[in-house]
Amino acid sequence: MTIEILGMVATKEASETRGSFYDGPVVDTAYLTRFAQAHDEAGFDRVLIGYGATGPDGFAVAGHVLAHTARLGVLIAHRPGFVAPTLVARKLATLDHLSGGGRVAIHHISGGSDADQRRDGDFADHDTRYERTAEFMQVLRRTLTSDAPFDHEGRFYRFEGAYSTARPATPAGIPLYFGGQSDAAVAVGTQHADVYMLFGEPLEQTAERIALLRAEAARHGRTLRFSLSTRPIIAQTEDAAWARADAIAAETRRRLASTGDPTARAWGMTNSVASNRLQDVAARQQVHDERLWFGVTALTGPGGNSSGHVGTAQQVADALLRYHEIGVDTFLIRGFDPYEDVVEWGRELIPALRAGAERIPVPA
Repeated sequence: MTIEILGMVATKEASETRGSFYDGPVVDTAYLTRFAQAHDEAGFDRVLIGYGATGPDGFAVAGHVLAHTARLGVLIAHRPGFVAPTLVARKLATLDHLSGGGRVAIHHISGGSDADQRRDGDFADHDTRYERTAEFMQVLRRTLTSDAPFDHEGRFYRFEGAYSTARPATPAGIPLYFGGQSDAAVAVGTQHADVYMLFGEPLEQTAERIALLRAEAARHGRTLRFSLSTRPIIAQTEDAAWARADAIAAETRRRLASTGDPTARAWGMTNSVASNRLQDVAARQQVHDERLWFGVTALTGPGGNSSGHVGTAQQVADALLRYHEIGVDTFLIRGFDPYEDVVEWGRELIPALRAGAERIPVPA
């Protein structure tokens, strides 16, 4: 059963334990190029390009990544509400053609931080943002697929004669990814997403979420694909991997305690339901399912995906394949040592994941 493996690139080196958001150039072109090419060579399918109200533009970053890699795709994160869906459709389709077709996808984030939303002038409340995302995705998909002009009048958008001469370059189109775990998010994602993205929760909770999302999608006559985000920590032996996890936690703790280094804390700036779910799991215990570790999650507070599987490459691959057996077909993996981890994963972890997935039958 085929899987998709996603990574994540950034325009400078920074993680809870490495580099800084606040020092050095905001766009380190040489690092971005090297980082993207490492993903390409390691066998990743796509790389996520994140979104923040103060960061570089994701579409421009995506263009650079596509131009400097041979086959790597991009997953461009954005927040609906700032650019019209008709324009986003044309931007995506154009990029799809310029990069040879089939390499462009888009990820919809309705906003987990009120403060960051307001930096871009958005003062809508949580549920309103998700309602807007639903309408955005509806119009975006229609613009990407319609072979004739159309009119649309909704709560947030109104168009007359909307149309794009640039449509996706291949029949696969532009996949729509989506994330969010609140009730409002579930209502939107199950109706409009192709891929529903989940943080790295324990197997039992993940299975429960997938069952809930599948049932809700079925009510709308739809099926979904599922993505799991995790931060693998691997080494040649299991003991060495856990020692590395302890070192990552210690360095994160040290940086959090340093008043002059706010980078580690910056990863925890959100108030999303999905992030709070991770905090609840971390509060119960720091290791679940033998090797799913929440050591950094407990330190940094609610934020992006911070849980990770710990062990040898084969042990981590086997742990991830258990998620594959319950319906996950996409894995987003990013490291605490961003560049070095990508290179290392290409040697053993990614080949082991792909080989293992081929042995798992397609669910009925």
